[in-house]
Amino acid sequence: MPQIPEKIHELTVGQLAARSGAAVSALHFYESKGLISSRRTPGNQRRYSRDTLRRVAFVRAAQRVGIPLATIREALAELPEERTPTRDDWARLSETWRAELDERIRQLNRLRDHLTDCIGCGCLSLDTCVLSNPDDAFGERASGSRLLVEKQRRTVGGRPTP
Repeated sequence: MPQIPEKIHELTVGQLAARSGAAVSALHFYESKGLISSRRTPGNQRRYSRDTLRRVAFVRAAQRVGIPLATIREALAELPEERTPTRDDWARLSETWRAELDERIRQLNRLRDHLTDCIGCGCLSLDTCVLSNPDDAFGERASGSRLLVEKQRRTVGGRPTP
């Protein structure tokens, strides 16, 4: 991994990509989403402060565990003066995200456990199918494939019906 001399306080996008392991396109995307920022030189080239390396590492670690970019951006925006996240920041934020991740794990386990129930069928329209109709939201109103019937009633020949 290329070392950056201590006297260099700003990185080009290529240097940031090489040091962080993130693609240049990913860095541009992160910047467009407000996760990192750069300044522009008189020649309109991006320059990133050295602490952007830690922000990129923070973003990539959060992404790896399934945290949405919007949530990561909100967390970074809460830091004073948009400073680089510290170990304490990560501990606090990861504790906040833990409940969200636990809920996702429960949902994925439920889907996995019910997936084998539907493999043989293939129609995904079973009365109790938890994949196509979780919690049987439409079963309260009527049985069968009601969405298609209701849509057909509302339109006749492409025109809405009264």
